Amino acid sequence: MTRLILVLGDQLTRDVAALREYRDGDVVVMAEVAEEASYVPHHPKKIAFCFAAMRKFAAALKEDGLNVAYTTLDDPENAGSITGELLRRAEEFGATEVIATEPGEWRLIEALEDCPLDVRQLEDDRFLASHAQFETWAKGRKELRMEWFYREMRRQTGLLMEGGEPVGGKWNYDHDNRKPAPGEVDHSGPMNFTPDEITEDILSLVERKFSMNFGTLDGFFFATEAGQARRALAHWVRYALPKFGDYQDAMLPDEPFMWHSFIALYLNAGLLSPMEVCRAAEDAWKAGDAPLNAVEGFIRQVIGWREYVRGIYYLKGPDYAQENWLDQNRQLPEFFWGAETRMRCIAQTVSQTRDHAYAHHIQRLMVTGNFALLAGINPQEVQHWYMSVYADAYEWVMSANVIGMSQFADGGVVASKPYVSSANYVDKMSGYCSGCHYKPKVKTGEGACPFNLLYWHFLDRHRETFKGNPRMGQMYATWDRMAEDKRATILSEAETFLNRMAQGGLV
Repeated sequence: MTRLILVLGDQLTRDVAALREYRDGDVVVMAEVAEEASYVPHHPKKIAFCFAAMRKFAAALKEDGLNVAYTTLDDPENAGSITGELLRRAEEFGATEVIATEPGEWRLIEALEDCPLDVRQLEDDRFLASHAQFETWAKGRKELRMEWFYREMRRQTGLLMEGGEPVGGKWNYDHDNRKPAPGEVDHSGPMNFTPDEITEDILSLVERKFSMNFGTLDGFFFATEAGQARRALAHWVRYALPKFGDYQDAMLPDEPFMWHSFIALYLNAGLLSPMEVCRAAEDAWKAGDAPLNAVEGFIRQVIGWREYVRGIYYLKGPDYAQENWLDQNRQLPEFFWGAETRMRCIAQTVSQTRDHAYAHHIQRLMVTGNFALLAGINPQEVQHWYMSVYADAYEWVMSANVIGMSQFADGGVVASKPYVSSANYVDKMSGYCSGCHYKPKVKTGEGACPFNLLYWHFLDRHRETFKGNPRMGQMYATWDRMAEDKRATILSEAETFLNRMAQGGLV
């Protein structure tokens, strides 16, 4: 009996669970479908990357002798959805059974569960922590802090370990990874790949179909097959990893990549695996080519944070992405979609996101995320934006990152306090404030940075929620020491800013 083996656009590896079940007579089903390309208005570069990588992966499977039924987006027979394509192919090949690897988004998991065919979903074991393992770790804990989970993953993988203890005597070198932005960046950025004929065809298709989406296709340079992704990884390890640790939190105008790896999209699509990227970094340290703080910081992002946010997503279930613990309901301002703003840090982050479908984690957390939290933006609108604009975005990635870490909308499941800051943080860690319309040292009046005003406005309006948080006591003590008229001025000017923003005025 013929079986259908479903392979999704973020499962592009022969080691994915469903493909390991392949046997003679089965049919691998892959499809570029409108539903997956448009459930949020994805950045055109993300769509182009996924489709080009899918077509090349399907071709490689065919070369290896597998029977592949591939549907292009513009195929007139295209059913428009994954389940629709499964039903069409089941009728074509006389199949009733589907083997799938569990998707990374609840909406698609549920769609497969509701499919009239017999769909067997296998757990995605490309990740290092299974659902059961994460649930066991989380059971009975009052706080699900990533640091403790990360140490378990270090022990499990043996990465940077010596006889059960962390190399260097410390688990975490984050304290060494907070240097302010240097004067210049001596790294040219991620390895670029010239689009081949397949990719050029995809770029033309995406330009025709998705030109209205936020983002540009100009200068598309992404790797679109595993061999290229491995070359990109090796390039980064050699030329950027040595300084990655020191400056991983730093930001500079017109330097979108700094020393960051730009491999998350390749990891999340299956072109790279978590252990191979971690081993590459660890090998560089062993060879004396990269310092321990850089290598540990990178490995923590992969086996610590990446595995942790996925664990939270599946542990908390499909309702997690809808949480809004702080009841914040302002609309996302248009300058997140490219409208003019005088805030240089926001403008820089949004413009590079438009150009590259990328911003590094501090730009996401402490610039756009920080602003959205301070301004009281609805967290679902914030997550929708992140899902729409970044090439590495899938719901399993974004929910805990946005709902939990960035917007504190889960009430403290992920973070022990809100990640909010005044202008001081951006001023210290970036070059954005120089030349900005607003001044980071100005607290009120002409030129006062909105981050300064909104910081205190946020703390004041959520005082009953956070006054008992031991990590926020000093903030409230500082606020309480201010003169009453100064506090009143700050709150009034913050309200004026928020109202002008809500009305579409230039801010």
